[in-house]
Amino acid sequence: MITPEDQAAIRLTLELATVTTLLLLVFGTPIAWWLARTRSRWKRPVAAVVALPIVLPPTVIGFYLLLLMGPYGPVGRLTEELGLGHLPFTFAGLVVASVFYSLPFMVQPLQTAFESVGDRPLEVAATLRAAPLDAFFTVAVPLAAPGFLTASILTFAHTVGEFGVVLMIGGNISGVTRVVSVQIYDHVEAMEYASAHWLAGGMVLFSFGILLLLTLFHPDRSRS
Repeated sequence: MITPEDQAAIRLTLELATVTTLLLLVFGTPIAWWLARTRSRWKRPVAAVVALPIVLPPTVIGFYLLLLMGPYGPVGRLTEELGLGHLPFTFAGLVVASVFYSLPFMVQPLQTAFESVGDRPLEVAATLRAAPLDAFFTVAVPLAAPGFLTASILTFAHTVGEFGVVLMIGGNISGVTRVVSVQIYDHVEAMEYASAHWLAGGMVLFSFGILLLLTLFHPDRSRS
C-alpha cells in the first residue's frame, strides 16, 4: 500500500527529476554543441570529464561533492558568504548533485544529434546571412529535435533512479531529501516488503515504459 510518506517521496523525486532535466537542457546544450563542433585539443579531456559519472561509483561522486559543498569546502564557503547556507541535506544540494551525476545522459545524446546535423545545413544558413546564433536555433535545434527528446527522457529517468549520490548529499530527511530509491531502502531495512514491492514495482514499470518510449522514437531502420 502506498503510504503518505511514499507519496511525498514520489512527489519529491518527480520534482527533482524535472528541475534537473530543465537545468541540464540549459547548461548541457552549449557543452554538447561545443563538443560536436570544436576541433580544440581540449575536446577529449572535456568529453572525459562529462563522462566521468558513468564510470565513477556514485558514492565517490557524492563524497567529493559533499566535501566541496560542506562548510569547509570552497563551494560551501561561497554559499555561506552569499547567505545561502550549506547545500548538503537540502533539496538544492540534491539538484546540484543530480545535475552533475546526470550530465552525460544529457550531453552525449545531444552531441551525437548535433554531429548528425553536419556542416551543410549551417553553411546554407550562413549563405542566407543567418547569424551563428540564429542558425543554431532555426536550423541546428530543429534538426536535432529527436536528440533533445532522447536526452531529456534519459536524464529524467536517470535522475528518478538515483540512489548513492542523493543519499550521500541529501541524507534521508522525509519530505526534504528522501526520494523514492531511498524510501525503498528504508522499507527493506524495516522489513516492510509489501510497501517496498509497491514502489519497486512502480520503478520497474516506469523504467520499462521509458525504454519502450525510446524505441518508439528510434525505430529499427534495418527492416526498411
